[in-house]
Amino acid sequence: MRIVKGQRAGRVIWGQIEDGDDSETVHLTEGMLGERSGETLALADLTLLAPAGAGKIVCVGRNYLDHIRELGNDKDGLPTEPGLFLKGANALAEPGGTVDHPAWSENLHFEGELALVIGRRASHLTRENALEQVLGYTCALDLTARDKQKTDLQWFRAKAADRFCPLGPWLQTRLDPADLHLQTRVNGQTRQDSRTSHMIFGVVDILVYITEFVTLEPGDVVLTGTPDGVGPLLTGDLVEVEVEGVGVLSTRIG
Repeated sequence: MRIVKGQRAGRVIWGQIEDGDDSETVHLTEGMLGERSGETLALADLTLLAPAGAGKIVCVGRNYLDHIRELGNDKDGLPTEPGLFLKGANALAEPGGTVDHPAWSENLHFEGELALVIGRRASHLTRENALEQVLGYTCALDLTARDKQKTDLQWFRAKAADRFCPLGPWLQTRLDPADLHLQTRVNGQTRQDSRTSHMIFGVVDILVYITEFVTLEPGDVVLTGTPDGVGPLLTGDLVEVEVEGVGVLSTRIG
């Protein structure tokens, strides 16, 4: 099942689309986790929004070996635990939207990723129950001001600026995240092509680790890291992140 968040006539709407529904009828729900209201809309009648709440975005860095190597971060060996950083809700951007190239960066990079959204309050998860707390999976574009990432004390400006986390197009609830094809294209050319099975820390490992010390709330987002192939973006570029079983997230750089 797909869970969508959209807007129509100024109203924010959550809804569900049944698998195999070729008509793409959205069954509206009472919020992200509520029951169906009985009202329906066509998906085409909605302007899609990032399918998440207004909470935190927890991101994993350096989670693919080839990406670690391409940035020259392999001198000290592989990480022994997930490396985390945060984005705020200000960083969320809608699928199909435009993100302006920041005037303060000369080296804006794309990083395509598998993301997940939390459906239940999650603390001290175990390997046995971690995936039960996931509402659904989606595509993410972790935009990064690479030049500022190298110069700033923290990655706040480089990673967490406004609209630096396009997300969508929706959440897929029935998905095994262990071995999904992940691809990023820029202007139709494939730049990243990998599988989630190549992650150093899988989704279960990540959730167990995070919730040892941070409680994840419904609507929170977790980004799982990016494979090799990252590179710069220019004004006018079209970035597409595709995750097997989810769909395609498109973002234009303005």
